[in-house]
Amino acid sequence: MLRFIAGRLIVVIAVAITLSFITFFLLNYAIDPAQAVAGEEALFEEIEQVRIQYGFDRPILERYFEWASGVMRGNFGESYYWNKSVYLLVLERAPETITLALMSVSVTIIIAIPLGILAALNPNSIIDRFALGIAVAAQAVPNFWLGLLMIILFALTFPIFPVSGDKTYFHFVLPAIVLGASSVPPVMRLMRTGLLDVVDSDYIRTARSNGFYGWNLTINHSMRNAVLPVVSVLAVQLGHKFGGSVITESVFAINGLGRLALESILGTDIPTVQILVFIFAFMFLIFNLFADILNAYLDPRLRK
Repeated sequence: MLRFIAGRLIVVIAVAITLSFITFFLLNYAIDPAQAVAGEEALFEEIEQVRIQYGFDRPILERYFEWASGVMRGNFGESYYWNKSVYLLVLERAPETITLALMSVSVTIIIAIPLGILAALNPNSIIDRFALGIAVAAQAVPNFWLGLLMIILFALTFPIFPVSGDKTYFHFVLPAIVLGASSVPPVMRLMRTGLLDVVDSDYIRTARSNGFYGWNLTINHSMRNAVLPVVSVLAVQLGHKFGGSVITESVFAINGLGRLALESILGTDIPTVQILVFIFAFMFLIFNLFADILNAYLDPRLRK
């Protein structure tokens, strides 16, 4: 198991380094950092002075290694837009995004897994069609439209939840439902398909012959193998929530990392965008690593 984890960890580190360099390279060539610091109305002489002052005239590899070594020490650089440490900006905004991501994945689990189990236990029935219909509807509805609809229904027409903000956990209910709904279709379908495949296997027929039926058979025998692909998808979805919450956080005015990324892009704040892209990608890799380890624990065949 340790050898398996070490191998996956090496891959994660290699991919993270590659992504960090690609992100640094593209951002520094797509946008002139000296222009971003000096401002749009700055003269050519002022831009060149800023370029020399901040070291933007140095080779990009030298600047990358300086940035990467700073990140490893916890120095994310200074924001051009807010004139503030990027580390402090991320530290201030991260709790909101973490809360939203965890609550949205919880919504996905609460809705998708029971629906998938019910659909698998009642194939081609009304319950199965209803579950598949919910999955199709959730996949077809855009996040921003669903968010506005939820605000109109449950914050304005029926004032149950706050319209926007992030002061209490109550403020995260609507955005968590909106963000979690987009993950329901893949999780529900995988749960359904996995259970349908497992219930026809030999060991399930043996369990039936030993007197196991209903939920006892499903939870204690079928779920262990059927849940393997679901674990992987949930890990991917959790990683996606960190970087994919830009629209949801903007609609509900949540001051998280997604909204910070949008504001940084609009303000051409290269250091902040740079570190946020790296954080989003790194979190995605970490959750995939966690899913691989958990799957290997549940199924020893995957460790080979």
